Amino acid sequence: MDPKKFLPSDANDSVHITTNSGAPVDDSLNSLTLGERGPVLLSDFHLVEKLANFDREVVPERRVHARGVAAKGVFVCTRDITKLTKADPFSHVGKRTPVAVRFSTVVHSRGSPETLRDPRGFATKFYTGEGNWDLVGNLEPVFFIRDAIQFPEMVHAFKPSPKTEKQEWHRILDFLSFHPECMHMMTWLLDDVGIPKNYTTMNGAGVHTFVLINREGRETYVKFHWVTEQGEHNLLDDEAKRVGGEDFSHATTHLIDTIEAGNFPAWQLKIQLMDPATELDQPWGDPLDPTKTWPEKDFPMIPVGRMVLNENMDNHFLESESIAFSPGNVIPGVTFSQDKLLQGRIFSYADTQRYRLGANYLQIPINAPRCPFMNRQFDGSGATMTRKSDVNYFPSIRSRADTVGTEQVPNVRGTVSGTQVRRPLSKQNNFGQAGERWRSFDEARRQRLVVRAAEALNAPKVSKKLKGIWIGYWTECDRELGSRIAALVKMSNM
Repeated sequence: MDPKKFLPSDANDSVHITTNSGAPVDDSLNSLTLGERGPVLLSDFHLVEKLANFDREVVPERRVHARGVAAKGVFVCTRDITKLTKADPFSHVGKRTPVAVRFSTVVHSRGSPETLRDPRGFATKFYTGEGNWDLVGNLEPVFFIRDAIQFPEMVHAFKPSPKTEKQEWHRILDFLSFHPECMHMMTWLLDDVGIPKNYTTMNGAGVHTFVLINREGRETYVKFHWVTEQGEHNLLDDEAKRVGGEDFSHATTHLIDTIEAGNFPAWQLKIQLMDPATELDQPWGDPLDPTKTWPEKDFPMIPVGRMVLNENMDNHFLESESIAFSPGNVIPGVTFSQDKLLQGRIFSYADTQRYRLGANYLQIPINAPRCPFMNRQFDGSGATMTRKSDVNYFPSIRSRADTVGTEQVPNVRGTVSGTQVRRPLSKQNNFGQAGERWRSFDEARRQRLVVRAAEALNAPKVSKKLKGIWIGYWTECDRELGSRIAALVKMSNM
């Protein structure tokens, strides 16, 4: 018997039920007992195996982005940017790259409603000819904090209280009161985009500054943006309550049904570019600050590709739940900037998948590269690759394996020097872009943000001191914005 013909797959199903080891089962409806009404026997291996597997069917949910859905598709390069990058998906106009995308909410648990006001995740895995590239972003192009060392506490503050098991505004506002850099992100969270109509009508962004490197080693700062072709549409608060009452999985349902019907959703990939030599000259802030956007008048959006999602996942657990993203997964031609939040995510995202799915989570088919690959990490939980060689080390004169060198994998060349310090960015400008964003809205949209901000400050347990801090922050963003929020805040409500 050729074992390769019988790799685990439903294509190799037998015509009868078997144990997990392949033995035929005589009866899978009745337990083995002593007599018709007697006690169940521990020797009923089939019963024990079924229960033991059932007890272990669930893996730990993601610490964030637990609630989500994924789909497959294709990315097509539409503009020649080979002068900017040697990255495989952009090697020529018309280049097609398979992708898998996962949309998600951020804070709440796996079965939570998709109509809650929450950031949204937009993560894309490009299966390229030189390895997998994960563009792990959000709907919002900015974030609450600048430094990954603050990330665990931020998540704790946003997660349900360990005492009440409810998300509580007083905890969120308490933590963020020490982080005025959050104000730009708050104008996204409390805006209409805080509840997208569904996943197909929301934009996405890479959030961080990355670096493109071409074949000559020239570096260019880049921001990535996904722009929906379905038009951007959101749910207002009353609409969200109605939709959530009818189907708390409305966004998942819509994505699956839309693709099933052949109405394949699409997004344009657009980039913003900056010469690293000018990074210290920007009057609005630091280009490596993830709480800032780059002004489009100075850094216009350039369309470079189009993504179409045309296939639903075959199995939710094996694909949507098991797909794993990490911003550390880059390919030649795209690499990291020195963004402090990004630098921490490079480690944390991969590490959480090792905890959740096992050390060899990249051998799970949805995560595995679609190009030839080889490493010397053979063992550990979840190792399933067929390996016949005994060379599990590098280098070896017995193996032809070698590395490709920096010409094929160019690295950032810039020199970095300085004293070891723990210090925030000196160029902060925490309020300017938040005020500009609010002033860009029409009057009705401005007022909706005012009302939501005031409702958060009027929530239970928000102290008078905390309200004063936040009214001060909103006033720093825009004097009129602060005064309108203050007029709705009940300072006596403790």
